[in-house]
Amino acid sequence: MATFIVLLGPPGVGKGTQAKILADTKKLAHISSGDLFRENIKNQTELGKHAKSFIDKGELVPDDVTINMIRERLNRPDCEIGAILDGFPRNPAQAVALEKMLAEFNGQVKAVPYITAPESVLVERISGRWTCRANGHIYHQMFNPPKQTGVCDLDGSDLYQREDDKVETVTKRIRVYLEQTIPLVEYYRKSGKLIEVNGAQAVEQVSLDLCSAVKNIIL
Repeated sequence: MATFIVLLGPPGVGKGTQAKILADTKKLAHISSGDLFRENIKNQTELGKHAKSFIDKGELVPDDVTINMIRERLNRPDCEIGAILDGFPRNPAQAVALEKMLAEFNGQVKAVPYITAPESVLVERISGRWTCRANGHIYHQMFNPPKQTGVCDLDGSDLYQREDDKVETVTKRIRVYLEQTIPLVEYYRKSGKLIEVNGAQAVEQVSLDLCSAVKNIIL
């Protein structure tokens, strides 16, 4: 049976990074819902056009559109033995739909690692990010500062802080995520599949803890 892992975690916890590391370590495909949306919209697929029509109006993309994108992705050869799901599902209804869909692929969700960290840590991580205006290179005032303040090391262009990375916006994003995710976290907790991982540690330690948490699950 194919093995699927749903990775949960708030903005700033390093979920995307950990998903890639885990996927590489366990030789599983990494399916990021955000990447999937961008790919479909860029390639102007029917699903991408449909999703964009909602996004352009500032509306949420309906569950069935997202689910169909995931189904199409699961049909690709690299998902035959399973995958790491990053950014999907987002609510219990999507989780139920995912279970039904995975049954079609002779697969099931075996574990749901939930990477957590205090809000103060998450805010510090995101609000410290600065972006290169020319090519989008990312810096962090604490973890990866540029050699010269406000200037990109690679192309010399000025650095700016995106609206999404400002403290007030970041705080709101995190709180909204946590409020919206509580039902999903509880859904997986009741199923016995939720595994909490301390995301406030160094990236390497989080990776070790994450791999340890799922080592007996992936066959």
